[in-house]
Amino acid sequence: MAKKRNEWLDWLKALVIAGLLAFIVRTFLFTPIVVDGPSMLPTLENGDHMIVNKFTYLVGEPDRFDIVVFHATAKKDFIKRVIGLPGEHVEVRDETLYIDGEIVKEPFLDTEKNSLKQNDVFTFDFTLEDLPGNYSEIPPEHVLVLGDNRSNSTDSRLLGLIPYDQIVGEAAVLYWPLDRFRFID
Repeated sequence: MAKKRNEWLDWLKALVIAGLLAFIVRTFLFTPIVVDGPSMLPTLENGDHMIVNKFTYLVGEPDRFDIVVFHATAKKDFIKRVIGLPGEHVEVRDETLYIDGEIVKEPFLDTEKNSLKQNDVFTFDFTLEDLPGNYSEIPPEHVLVLGDNRSNSTDSRLLGLIPYDQIVGEAAVLYWPLDRFRFID
């Protein structure tokens, strides 16, 4: 009888430890997310399942072109690409991204831009001053984010700049559907 009870206690301890480890990993290191909507096409598709690395920004700051998940509202997280960093001025004019007046290439948009017909607009022109907040440069601990599907994305053009403390983490792995499995770089 005592042997059977010890076996149950061992199983209970193992389950408690496994649950605790899962809680720690999910809370502080990684979390799953499902892409909801077309705003990151063609990079990410509606229904893609991803793992978000929450640890990255505990030890560092976002880099340009990172794909990040952030709290857009109290109940909704969005996934977008970091375009502008603190201290920068951002402008898009004639389908070209300018950071502090210098052209910055966006190779992840080449296919879409090359398929535009005359007079089609992929990214409507804007300057940082046009965004909510009327900033002349991105303030400390904030980023400007845009969806890759610029003509169909709720991003900094509507939401304003995103404070670091609203960023959940960086998209790390697309794991479902399996035929689209890849590490996000």
